[in-house]
Amino acid sequence: MNRVMIETAAKTYPVVIGERAVETITSFLDEMDKKPTRLFIIADESVRALHGVRLEAALPSDIPADWHNVPAGESAKSFGVFEQCLTRMLECSLDRRSLVVAFGGGACGDLAGFCAAAYMRGIPFIQVPTTILAHDSAVGGKTAVNHPLGKNMIGAFHQPEAVIFDTLFLQSLSEKETRSGFAEVIKHALIADPSLYEDIRSSVNNASDMSGSFLEYCLKRGIEIKGSIVKEDELETGVRAYLNFGHTYGHAVEALSGYGNVAHGEAVACGMIFALYASAAKNGLSFDIPAFAKWLKTAGYPVESGTMFSFNDIYEVMTRDKKAYGGTVRFVLLSKIGEPYVTDMTKEELQKIDEQFRKEAVKW
Repeated sequence: MNRVMIETAAKTYPVVIGERAVETITSFLDEMDKKPTRLFIIADESVRALHGVRLEAALPSDIPADWHNVPAGESAKSFGVFEQCLTRMLECSLDRRSLVVAFGGGACGDLAGFCAAAYMRGIPFIQVPTTILAHDSAVGGKTAVNHPLGKNMIGAFHQPEAVIFDTLFLQSLSEKETRSGFAEVIKHALIADPSLYEDIRSSVNNASDMSGSFLEYCLKRGIEIKGSIVKEDELETGVRAYLNFGHTYGHAVEALSGYGNVAHGEAVACGMIFALYASAAKNGLSFDIPAFAKWLKTAGYPVESGTMFSFNDIYEVMTRDKKAYGGTVRFVLLSKIGEPYVTDMTKEELQKIDEQFRKEAVKW
């Protein structure tokens, strides 16, 4: 069992990673300074059908527990579902020492964390992620729901008490879900760890390679990278923005596609390619971008997904992004692997890069 400690100004908490990690929940709750009076499990309905029995068996028998199912995937992150959760929490008479358990992928975790942040102005919660993607989203305390005009625009910073990452849950993931989650591993490598990137390039050719002990090694390293950045910048006023590499363009593709049609990580993979072209144009990044794009395509990523939409449509969504300021779009770029930086880009700059991106995409 691997254990990574996440340190923030708000709190320090563990991320437990490994097979049967879910079985540590009871001992963790028993050791809390204030033992929860009640548990409220917000569960992805598909995940509950697959793995609910395992979580239920791991929960302590002496703490009352209520379950509330939410839709699978990004459709959970709506105002309607958010309101339903809060209504059910009120009906269950949760108090300030009740604890929310997020049981599902990144979307469920974002929703449940925001519910915990909003209820009585903040009650504790833990993350029990069941996807690879959630190794990134479950750590760091960013919670949110989506708005039709932008992804994750309504939310709060609210750190969990713990993240319990049982890798046995990952065995039920589809290839699409596996690819989506692993895109965030690739992102962590590109912004912070050249040797990890080389390990990934030499080890991964398709979704079946994103598994086993190699996957667990990648997840642990990715969480360590994210933890070190969050420790330095909990509220995303500085270097935490580096974690958005590939996300500005990727979020636009995801939103225009309709949340859930192009998976989050698939859109981020497309966004990373765009950001690499922007890095080459802005600062002369030396990187074989076509080879990177072809490698992603071979692994099953829809690398041309951005070309389904006009530049103007993509630009309009990017300017509504929470990382946009004063008519420019804030991008995370690379000066080289492991050296990210943040810069503002004009519409004219982005349009030129978009033209190159579309021209190159037909060759991948």
